[in-house]
Amino acid sequence: MKIGLIGLPKSGKTTLFNLLTGSQVATARYDSGRAELHTGVARVRDPRVDRLTALFKPRKTTYATFEVVDLAGIERGERAGLDTKDFRNADALLHVVRAFADDALGAPAPKRDIGDLETELILADLEVVERRLERLEASIKKQRKEAELKEQGILGRLKKELEGETPLRAVALTPDEVGAIRGFTFLSQKPILHCLNLDEKAIGDGPRAVEQFGLEAVAQRARTRIGWVSAVIEAEVAQLDGEEQRAFLADLGLKEPAIHRVLSDCYALLGLVSFFTVGEDEVRAWPIPEGTRAQDAAGTVHSDISRGFIRAEVNSYDDLVGVDGSFADLRARGQLRLEGKDYVVRDGEICHFRFNVGK
Repeated sequence: MKIGLIGLPKSGKTTLFNLLTGSQVATARYDSGRAELHTGVARVRDPRVDRLTALFKPRKTTYATFEVVDLAGIERGERAGLDTKDFRNADALLHVVRAFADDALGAPAPKRDIGDLETELILADLEVVERRLERLEASIKKQRKEAELKEQGILGRLKKELEGETPLRAVALTPDEVGAIRGFTFLSQKPILHCLNLDEKAIGDGPRAVEQFGLEAVAQRARTRIGWVSAVIEAEVAQLDGEEQRAFLADLGLKEPAIHRVLSDCYALLGLVSFFTVGEDEVRAWPIPEGTRAQDAAGTVHSDISRGFIRAEVNSYDDLVGVDGSFADLRARGQLRLEGKDYVVRDGEICHFRFNVGK
């Protein structure tokens, strides 16, 4: 899964990128209009993985991950960077919103900045639609093809929605229509997390940020979430380990680094759940869309396992932890189940796939 990190200049976007990925990209302001891009990998910390690791003591522990693509700050009215292929291929957008005062930019205005960013996404999509409609019109004049007429009809409707300032993620589409426009990678169609970057002194107000900045209506939009973080505080937290970090977080009234919650919000935004595989070699979290069948979940581990799928041995995380990782005890209690290919894997389940691939 890929997350596209986006924001207006001086929102703290690149600082957040560094925190998410462990990178050290310079946070100096980008030149306006440059389509500079940085990529990294963010691990989705999951306390269940930590507990399973403690039980099985594997040689390797692998958390679920996101690829994060950091685009240069988008100035109002300058959308050149939005056409960058790697960014357009993102599965969701993480919009970093300035929610702290700045000497040059003044008081924070998250509602305004969210509106400005959404407008840029809508206009970028509108340009794509208009260019394609022009080409379709020319082609249809030469020869009327049913597929092109259908595409013209869909894009014509989307154009009206975009002209009405409606992001495409809020437009109801049939599965056929979704398939017909998938190749356009429309930006305003992608789910979006607006992450408020708070002043370090306002970290305690994070849970009330939606109400504080009047973002209730934004929070109700389709495929939209609002989160919060203080990048300055998170940079300090990242320098601490163990008990020192826990004590610092406790002083702030936080249970965990907010950066963990940001990635959890991205997970929820994309409708993902995790199943686990465990053993002496590796404990690993596997992200899958909610509602995934067992055979398809097996395919995330290896295509051969899906192809030769026989059964899935499944148990819950709580049951396994309850017997200190003993599969023998699970069997004795009848808590280890055999499921077929159409079984829907649920969040937190431990799966072992039985398969046989013939020669």
